[in-house]
Order: sequence, then structure tokens, then C-alpha cells
Amino acid sequence: MIPDLEDYKWIVPDFIWELDELVDIEKLLKALPDADDLAKLMPDFEKIGESLASLKGFLSPGSPGETAFRATDQGYDNDKQFKKGLLGELILLQQQIQQHEEEARRAAGFSSQQKRKVSDKEKIDQLQEELLRTQLKYQRMLERLEKENKELRKLVLQRDEKGIHQRKLKKSLIDMYSEVLDILSDYDASYNTQDHLPRVVVVGDQSAGKTSVLEMIAQARIFPRGSGEMMTRSPVKVTLSEGPHHVALFKDSSREFDLTKEEDLAALRNEIEIRMRNSVKEGCTVSTETISLSVKGPGLQRMVLVDLPGVISTVTSGMAPDTKETIFSISKAYMQNPNAIILCIQDGSVDAERSIVTDLVSQMDPQGKRTIFVLTKVDLAEKNVASPNRIQQIIEGKLFPMKALGYFAVVTGKGNSSESIESIKEYEEEFFQNSKLLKTSMLKAHQVTTKNLSLAVSDCFWKMVRESVEQQADAFKATRFNLETEWKNNYPRLRELDRNELFEKAKNEILDEVISLTQVTPKHWEEMLEKTLWERVSTHVIENIYLPAAQTANSGTFNTTVDIKLKQWTDKQLPNKAVEVAWETLQEEFSRFMTEKKGKEHDDIFDKLKQAVKEETIKRHKWNERAEDSLRVIQHNALEDRSISDKQQWDAAIHFMEETLQSRLKDTESVIEDMVGPDWKKRWLHWVGRTKEQNIRNETKNELEKLIKCNEDHPAYLANDEVTTVRKNLEARGVAVDPCLIKDTWHQIYRRYFLKSALNHCNLCRRGFYYYQRHFVDSELECNDIVLFWRIQRMLAITANTLRQQLTNTEVRRLEKNVKEVLEDFAEDNEKKVMLLTGKRVQLAEDLKKVREIQEKLEAFIEALHQEK
Repeated sequence: MIPDLEDYKWIVPDFIWELDELVDIEKLLKALPDADDLAKLMPDFEKIGESLASLKGFLSPGSPGETAFRATDQGYDNDKQFKKGLLGELILLQQQIQQHEEEARRAAGFSSQQKRKVSDKEKIDQLQEELLRTQLKYQRMLERLEKENKELRKLVLQRDEKGIHQRKLKKSLIDMYSEVLDILSDYDASYNTQDHLPRVVVVGDQSAGKTSVLEMIAQARIFPRGSGEMMTRSPVKVTLSEGPHHVALFKDSSREFDLTKEEDLAALRNEIEIRMRNSVKEGCTVSTETISLSVKGPGLQRMVLVDLPGVISTVTSGMAPDTKETIFSISKAYMQNPNAIILCIQDGSVDAERSIVTDLVSQMDPQGKRTIFVLTKVDLAEKNVASPNRIQQIIEGKLFPMKALGYFAVVTGKGNSSESIESIKEYEEEFFQNSKLLKTSMLKAHQVTTKNLSLAVSDCFWKMVRESVEQQADAFKATRFNLETEWKNNYPRLRELDRNELFEKAKNEILDEVISLTQVTPKHWEEMLEKTLWERVSTHVIENIYLPAAQTANSGTFNTTVDIKLKQWTDKQLPNKAVEVAWETLQEEFSRFMTEKKGKEHDDIFDKLKQAVKEETIKRHKWNERAEDSLRVIQHNALEDRSISDKQQWDAAIHFMEETLQSRLKDTESVIEDMVGPDWKKRWLHWVGRTKEQNIRNETKNELEKLIKCNEDHPAYLANDEVTTVRKNLEARGVAVDPCLIKDTWHQIYRRYFLKSALNHCNLCRRGFYYYQRHFVDSELECNDIVLFWRIQRMLAITANTLRQQLTNTEVRRLEKNVKEVLEDFAEDNEKKVMLLTGKRVQLAEDLKKVREIQEKLEAFIEALHQEK
């Protein structure tokens, strides 16, 4: 009945820990004499109390007792004389117990020889009752001592927390172990690696009391509850550790839930339920996603438990069809780990034959080397079961073919969800004190209560941890060596940068490239903007402004037409088109810097990331909406000005007009060539011919050219009678042609004729600046088209200058800000980083980082284990 008080080793004198070695506890419990004799032989608890009181001096740093405090962990080597007196009493007690055992055996033998007379049986019954009372009295005394130690331990933990002394407590050991499990889970989500390390897997039929047992071990009602419905919908990993305050917190959250406050308990249960439901995918009932929870508190046994969804025999309405198979799959995945301790929960209030979980556990652990069997609701079983021997058969492992390391019977309350842990403990203790199962020796004292169960599970857990963790450390050491060798052979001149480090490097490169935008010269910006804007608006200027105005009869009408059309264009289209051009120019320069290879230093592993950052930044960036309004005023003023100040500007306007018209003429010639087919020279040299439609168009072209030669001042459009004349002339030569084809061909022929005439006019206007200054008075030469192109050219220059200022002063900085925001968002999105930073090199560096981290965690944990020993 003595619990494992290993947690108090550094406080309680050493002789307590040597009880197991020097005293046969089981024999002591079975063969204790009556209470009065036992009281005389037991140690002086007042002396023990004095010893505990004297420990106050150990708590003050720098006191003389601190040396003795440290010596406690080392086994009290210098305190052997103190042990001899107390241990002498214990050795004498053991001799007395052995003597009583011999007398009891002789009495039992004599009684059997006399065929057990009635008086002998009564005497034996009295002895058993007296022995049971003595056991319970002894247990209560030990529990009182444990409670006092627990309070003292809590005080010490609180003082440690404030930094009074920096001694590493055992609570850190389970935290280290939980971290190892978490990092292994991240390294290999398929359980293949992390399941080599021990955990306590809690399995049972639905509503068997599985979660209640876990709550009793955690000493808090932390799980959602329901009546008969499935509440555990996903695995919940609970890391129990010792601490000064009874609190719980999730792995991915900093919030602490105070388990001594009912409102925090309710909030914790609600949070667990929400996380469970969120983890369940649509169309499913249970989830394979594990919820990680840490529970700390004074006196908690240090271990890692995983609560699994309850095993069901039938899928009910509202459940997914594959729910039963999914639960079996989850349970097997956790139990197949050879180092998993299986806590098999069986409902004692129902027929044992209805249980499914025992068969499942038997399949996963046939020899029972890592299974602990727990029978719950024993209070209901004692009332309802007709034959109490059936309970005894279950606890002795004789009713099921399933084998186990140990068998326990527990009571987890009266079935009221509002019961506190303390009231459940009191009810459990009261039940077993009065239970016939104990009085008739059907159950042994060490097989009952959740306290004894918790101690047994903890002992088994840490024994298995010590055996398995060093094997895993060796395995990861070999894995690390293999990965490092592979890296040296494949990437000898590169540092081992994992995905996060590569992202940071790429981030710095991208930000440097964005800053490079500010280094672009104003001249370069303006040249690009002016060129691109003219390419975008030149068609509109030629087709919708210049050509219609050129068809007018005199210069006055020409200028009026030009002014009206320029005003309409400025009010409706030009500012918006200019902003579009500026944004596209900025995109083009940004893309050029982002995708430009940097010679030998270029690392193509970043290309996909840079492309994604570029696209996302462009998607987010919006040009300043007020830019169009200010730009409209500037453009309107620029186009209103007709004052060419010097001959240089005049010549520049002529050059600009000639370049534009020659480009248009070249395009028109190309269109006509496509319409009429290759000329005779190309037909001979390249051995190609004309199609039937090209022959028709060629004949039409020749006829229309005759028409222009006859009337060089012909307007831009053909009259209907002229179309008829051309068609009849062609028909006379045997060429049938459609009027629409004639008009279409005329448009290109006239356009070519007009552009050639305009170019000739440009040449004439080279000497026209003198006449322009005199407003063309007394001159037949009119160069209003030169003035128009000068106005357009000046507007382009002013617009480009304005846009360049907006770019360099505002938009580049806003773009840089957007790039930083995109990079920050990507940095928080691990899935995005995995998708954008790929390749063998990245994966190898990631594996190396994780394996090193795991190995370091394992080695630190092993070192802590050795120190604890």
C-alpha cells in the first residue's frame, strides 16, 4: 500500500526510500499483528515530524543546511549513523512480522488437521478483520504523511519558481520528454518514428469510464462530458508533470487554465470540445489529429497519456459510415508501438462478454507485457453482479484470454458530472473500506483505488522510457551521420540552410532588389514612360485626332477639330491610360530586378518564391487614386500650349512626326502586301504565288491607284458612284468583286497615299519655323500638323516627368511596403514556404535540422535521466 514517493526523495530522509529493499511490504501487509502491538513496533512518527520541520532551514539559500540539501540527491552518504537507529527498529519490526507469519502458518496447519473447528474459524475471521482494520489505519497514516509532504513540496516549487534557488526539479524531465514526442511527431506524422518512445495509451469501450480514469490521474475534471454520446472525437495527448500550481495549457497557446477554479475548468472543457470538432473533417465523426495538452500540479505523477476515442460496436445514426473502422485504425496505430503502455479500461457494470476492447488489446499485445487492465464502476458491479467471484476472476485475469502486467479495480464517482475530484476520492476510499470484495480478500489492497493505479502506471512508464530512449538516440545518431555524408558529397561548398533560413536569405535578396528600384535614374524612368505611353496612345492620336483633322479644308477648321478632340481625350481617357502605363512600367522594372540572374551568385532555388512574391505584390498594389485628377490638369495645360520657342523644338517636332508617320507607313505597306500577295520579285525569288483572293485585291488596288492619280486631292472616303465605277471596270476585265472589298482596299490605299503626302509635307516644313513665327502670314505653307505633334510630344514629356515623380516619391515606397507585407505573410505560412522552396537540397537540409534537433533533445533527456538516477 506504500505509494511511490520518489518525487519527495530530496525532502524525506533516505530510510523511507529503502523500505522496499529492507522490508517485505507484501508480507507486512498480510501478516501484521493486532493494532496495539503494531503501534508499539512502528517508527516514532513524532520524530519524523520533527525531521520534516527541521527542513525549513534547508529552504534558505546560503544556509548551512544547503550542503545537506544537496547531499539528499546524492544518497545521504555522510548520514549513515542517523539511519542505523531507525533502520534497527525496522529490522526488528521485520523479524517480529516473520515470527507472526510462522505462528499463523502453524495455526492454519493445526486448524486444517482438526478439520477447522467452529472456534478456529471464528478466530481466523477475527484475525482477518483486525488485519484489515490495521491495514486501513496504516494507509491513512501514510496518506497523512504524503499530504504533509505534498504541501511542503508545493511550497518549495513556488519558491523555486521565484528564483530562490535554481535546482532543477523532476518536473522538467517530463517536459523534456513531451518535447521529444512533439518534435518526433512533427518529423514523422505517420507515427513510424515517434511511436518508438513510450506513452500511455488509454483505450476502452465507449462510456466505459476511460476519460474519468484519466481525469482522476490528472486530478481535475478537464474533459467534455456527455450522457452516452461520443465525447472523445480525436486523440488527446496529456503530459502530466509536477508544478506549484494546478494548471493546464495547450501546446500552441500561452493561456493557462487554473484547474482550481470552476470557470477555468469549464472554459478548458469547452476549448477541448471546440478543438475536437474543428479537427473533424466534413463527413467524418472522428479525427486522427492529436490535441496536445499539458497539466501541471503538486503531486502529479509524471507521464504522457493519450486518450483515444471510445471503441464502438455499432455505427449509430448521425455517425459517418466508416466511424467504427476509423476508431479501430486510430487505436491500432497507437497501440502497435512496442513501447506503448496500454491502459485497457473495462466497464465493470456491464457484462464482460459485451466488451470489444479486450479482444482488440489482445491482438496488439498477446503476451500482456505492456498492458494494464482497469475495471471501472466496481461499486455498481458489486451491487448488480450476482456472483462476486466473477469480479475476482476478472481482476485475477482468469475470465478473459487477455493477459496483463497488472489488474486494478477503481471507482470514478457516482456518475454525477458535477462531482469534484476530492468528493470522488472520498467516495472511492469509503467504498473500498466497506467493500465485501476487500473484506473477503477477493481483491487485494494494492489492486484498488485510482491512486495505486496512477503509481503503477507511472512506474511502468518510466521503466519503459529508460529502456527505449537510448536506442532511439543511437538510431538518430546514425541517421544524422548518413544525412551529413550525403550533404558533403552533393553540396560541398554550400551551407546547410533549412527552409526557414533559405526564406530569410531570399527575403533579404528580394528587399535588396526592391531597393534597387530607387537607384533607377530619372532619365531612364522618363524615357521608358514616354516611349511606352506613346506606343499606347499613338493609334488614337493618328486615327482619331490627326487623320480626321487633316481632312478639313483650312487651318482654322484643322485647329478647331484638334482642340476639341484633344480636350475630349484629356477629360476621358488620357490620364487613366497614363497611370496604367506608369503602373505597367513599374511592374516591368520590378519584374526585371526580381528575375534578373546575378551571374555565378544567382541561386535558382529562389526563383519560384520570387515569382510568387512578385505576383502577390502586384495583385495587392493599387496606384494612388488621386494621381489621375492632378495628372489631368497637367496634361490639359500642356496640350493647350502652342508656343514653340525655338528652331530646335521645331526640328524635334518634325523628327517626331516623321518617325511616327514612317512607322505607320511601314505598317500600312505590310498590310497591303498581305492583302495583294507577293510582288513579282518575291514570286520569282521565293517561288511563291498569289491566292485567288489576293489576285482580286491586287486588281482592285491597281484600279484604286488610278483613281487617286486622277485626283490627288481625293477625300478619304469613296463615293457610291465611284465604288460602282471601280466594280464595273473590274467586271469588264473578268474580276467579280464585292463593294465591301473595294472599300476595305481603298482604306489602306488611301492611308498609304496620305502618309506619303504627310511625309513630303514634313520635309517642306523644315524651313517653316520662320513662317510659324509670323503666323504663316503671306505664305502658302501651313504647318499646323507640326504644331500638333509638338503639342503631343510636349504633353508626353511633361506626363512622363510627372509620373516619374509619383513613382520615385510614392509608388516605389508603397511597393516596397507591400513586398514586406507579402514576405511577412509568407513567413507565417509554412505550407506556402514548403510549396515555394522545394528540391532535394532543401529537403536534405530540413531533414538534417530536424534529426539534429531530435538527437540533441534525446541526448539532453538521457543526461537528465542519468542525473536523476
